[in-house]
Amino acid sequence: MKSGLTASAAQSLMQGAEAGLLNPVKDVLAPSASDQNQLIALFNAGRFVELEGRARNMVEQYPECGFVWKVLGASLLVQRREALAALKMATELLPDDFEAHSNLGATFKDLGHFGDAAASYKQALKIKPDYAEVHGNLGFVFQDLGQREGAVVSFRRALEIKPELVEAHFNFGNALKEFGRLDDAVTAYRRALEIKPDYAEAHSNLGVALQDLGQLDDAAASYRWALEIKSDFAEAHSNLGNVLQDLGQLDDAVASYRRALKIRPDFAMAHNNLGNALKDLRQFDDAVASCRRALECQLDYAEAHSNLGNALQALGQPHDAIVSYYRALEIKPDLAEAHSNLGNACQDIGQRDDAVASYCRALQINPDYIKAHSNLGNALKEFGYLDDAMASYRRALVIKPEFVEANSNLGVVLQDLGHLADAETSYRRALRIKPRFAEAHSNLLFIHNYQSDRPADVLLAEARGFEDLMSRQARVYEDWPNSPVPDRCLRVGLVSGDLRNHPVGYFIEGVLAALRAQAAGRLELIAYPSHQRTDAVTERIKANCQGWHSTVGLTDEALARRVREDGIDILIDLSGHTAHNRLPMFAWKPAPVQVSWLGYFATTGVAAIDYLIADPWTLPESEEAQFTEKIWRLPETRLCFTEPEVDIEVAPLPAQGNGYITFGCFNNLSKLNDGVVALWAQVLQAVPKSRLYLKAKQLNEASVKQSISYRFSAHGIPAERLTLEGPEPRENYLAAYNRVDIALDPFPFPGGTTSVESLWMGVPVLTLAGERFLSRQGVGILKNAGLPEWIATDTADYVKRAVEHAGDLTRLATLRHGLRQQVLASPIFDAARFAGHFEAALRGMWGQWCDPA
Repeated sequence: MKSGLTASAAQSLMQGAEAGLLNPVKDVLAPSASDQNQLIALFNAGRFVELEGRARNMVEQYPECGFVWKVLGASLLVQRREALAALKMATELLPDDFEAHSNLGATFKDLGHFGDAAASYKQALKIKPDYAEVHGNLGFVFQDLGQREGAVVSFRRALEIKPELVEAHFNFGNALKEFGRLDDAVTAYRRALEIKPDYAEAHSNLGVALQDLGQLDDAAASYRWALEIKSDFAEAHSNLGNVLQDLGQLDDAVASYRRALKIRPDFAMAHNNLGNALKDLRQFDDAVASCRRALECQLDYAEAHSNLGNALQALGQPHDAIVSYYRALEIKPDLAEAHSNLGNACQDIGQRDDAVASYCRALQINPDYIKAHSNLGNALKEFGYLDDAMASYRRALVIKPEFVEANSNLGVVLQDLGHLADAETSYRRALRIKPRFAEAHSNLLFIHNYQSDRPADVLLAEARGFEDLMSRQARVYEDWPNSPVPDRCLRVGLVSGDLRNHPVGYFIEGVLAALRAQAAGRLELIAYPSHQRTDAVTERIKANCQGWHSTVGLTDEALARRVREDGIDILIDLSGHTAHNRLPMFAWKPAPVQVSWLGYFATTGVAAIDYLIADPWTLPESEEAQFTEKIWRLPETRLCFTEPEVDIEVAPLPAQGNGYITFGCFNNLSKLNDGVVALWAQVLQAVPKSRLYLKAKQLNEASVKQSISYRFSAHGIPAERLTLEGPEPRENYLAAYNRVDIALDPFPFPGGTTSVESLWMGVPVLTLAGERFLSRQGVGILKNAGLPEWIATDTADYVKRAVEHAGDLTRLATLRHGLRQQVLASPIFDAARFAGHFEAALRGMWGQWCDPA
């Protein structure tokens, strides 16, 4: 992006130093005055070939004449090494000749011998201290040597002597910019332009400084001025592309880069920048091609290797991306961006320790690198180090308060810490900065599930606001090539980022296996995973699908086109407003029937989604008006769990050995609002000596443990009645239920996976029936599990039932002994039974599309 002194500018400076180069000398060892004047005439006429021949003859005749050696050096300025020898001889014979030392310095500079060049210029200035052009040349050499302070001093001295020296103003600006003194650099460039308004390079470099200052519109104007003067100025076209990219005008940026490349096809930086813009446009294959083209032009271009890695990573090729990042770091070990990007790739393949190390290295190199701070926060959050993650996001926001991703990510960690109001504020701040930021809008809608005080009509309005934004970016399909035959084999698409070791994976694995076994020839299952992380659960799910097409790296438009080309009849969203969702793609309506199921507990707000799958227990008819989707109820349950593949026996009732009841909850602590804490404290007070065992990802943090203890102590429950533990691998986590007698369900966001796992481990769950879809998940699970007596109608009933169940250990032990077999035989685990109901529902939806009447 940065432009330095051009070849023409350097030549101008050199010519300034050479002004008055040839003056006749009076010396008995020199040619005659007439011969000297002939040499001067040839020099002034630019007849250097002829001048060189005459000068070589005279050097043989007058080998000790400094004037002749100086003439030969001048004639050989395009043959630098021969000129160097001649000018060295001239300075030996004429040690006090200013021009000889000055031109020797210019020759050293052009040969890249910057230290020798500086020494020659300094010697010239000892002879003639007030020669502005040589001060300017010395400043330029200091820049090449990385001696910024010396460069600034030299350019300033040149301008004190000769304020109208335009090149000195220009290079003074370059030195100041490299020194980080951007405002002063802008002043220097503007002074150069006052003297020479048509100086294209000064306009372009002024643009660079303004861009670095964040004055993007002014920077764009400067680049455009440069191009008005010099339309084939490739660097200015590329620089204009950079500022347009910063302004979010990606299509215009691409056009600028392409103009630069039309002028200079081997312009590596423009190829690299084009790759960046194409990546931001989600044209990842083209981005990869541009970065590779940059590397063809310049193999050791570290930034292009790093950007190639970014494009490969966006395409879902993290291992290939890692190779590119390491190549970048071999070339440029202090490239902070490559370290941070390497951390992203390591994070994506689950190497979190390596990810954290990479982010920390990036921040050692550049402590103000906001993306590395934010990415480090992401990794720390995944580790469960929530306080440290929050600190990383806040550091990023101190540097750049309008950094939209950090605002949204800060909201996520605040949400996990239970600071729901602050989390909502962060999400809304992100949306003020970037109104079409779908991820932040989904986060905002998801957090409402934890908030019991939001009116239903407000939540519906928020969801419809998401639809308004997404529909503006979508080109909705209004007809489909799918054949409207009710009883033909249907192609069913499943879109999710959670087809792995995740609650969605646990619920869907057995269902898909049953559908593959029972519905062969009637249903074809095609998965569209939106996350690149895979595991053993992924492989088992994949084995039950007839198609598997990663959506990583695909734009909404490209994914919608893929779904349509695949002939999908019914497209099912399994994510809702949870992580890695592709709801904006659903707004394109690529399939004739679209359905929301499983992964979310409220309306998506997306008008193009036709149905939401519920059951008789979870979604009362009175609530249907709060959904943009039509409600389709399965006859028993909307959820069917896959039995865990672990060998864990149900232990005897702990209370019989402990002498006290242990209540437990292994849900996300974000669900523990003040009402939940108050009610559970009442339960603990009502059941003497009872204890509460909490296990959650947030409990890795000492501050969270302290906060939970404080919140219960405010209700008279001392810390010794609490057991607080962090997360463990799934087998150990399930085994921990053997220390629990009764599970307590939070509200208004009850458990789903945790409740079913609790029942499988022989631990009954006490739930509070709510009025909404989400708050009745526990009702649906317990009704289908044959445990209606564990459903409380209100808070008083919740305490009453807790006391009654805790007071009958014999009955509780009997229930525990047979509960696993009971739930395995229930609709909650009967995948074959569920699959039949599910297939019938899909066939019914399809039939309505085929014959709307």
